[in-house]
Amino acid sequence: MDPNPDTPTTTPNPGLFRYVLGFLLVGAAWGLTTPFMRRAAVASSTTAKPESRTWIDHPNTPWLKAKVYGVLYGVWDVLRNPAYAVPLVINLTGSIWFFLLIGQAELSLTVPITNSLAFLFTVLGEWWAEKKVITK
Repeated sequence: MDPNPDTPTTTPNPGLFRYVLGFLLVGAAWGLTTPFMRRAAVASSTTAKPESRTWIDHPNTPWLKAKVYGVLYGVWDVLRNPAYAVPLVINLTGSIWFFLLIGQAELSLTVPITNSLAFLFTVLGEWWAEKKVITK
C-alpha cells in the first residue's frame, strides 16, 4: 500500500551502456545492410524476367492490372532472392529498434547519432561487400 497515492511512479531509465549499444545496433543494421541490398538489386535487375510475364507489357492489358501485377511480381522477386531479402529483414529490424530507442532516448541525440553511425557502417559495409575505399 502506497501511503501517498498521488505521487507518480517513475520507471528507471536504461543505463548509458544500453543506449550506446542501441545506437550501435541501429547504425549497424542500417549501414551494413545497404551495400549488400544495393549489390543484390543490381544483380537482380540484370536478370531477364520470365517469358510468362510478357502479358504485363502487352498493350491490351489494362493499365491498373499491369501496375498491380508488376508490383506484386517485383515484391515476389525481391523476397525470394535471399541475397536481398536477408539484408532487408535486418534493415527493417533496425528500424524497429530505432522506433523503440526513440521512445526512451533523447530525440535530439538519437537521430543524429544513429544516422552518423549508419553512414560510418555504410562505408565499412561498402569496403566489405564491394572492396570500395575512400580516396581523394
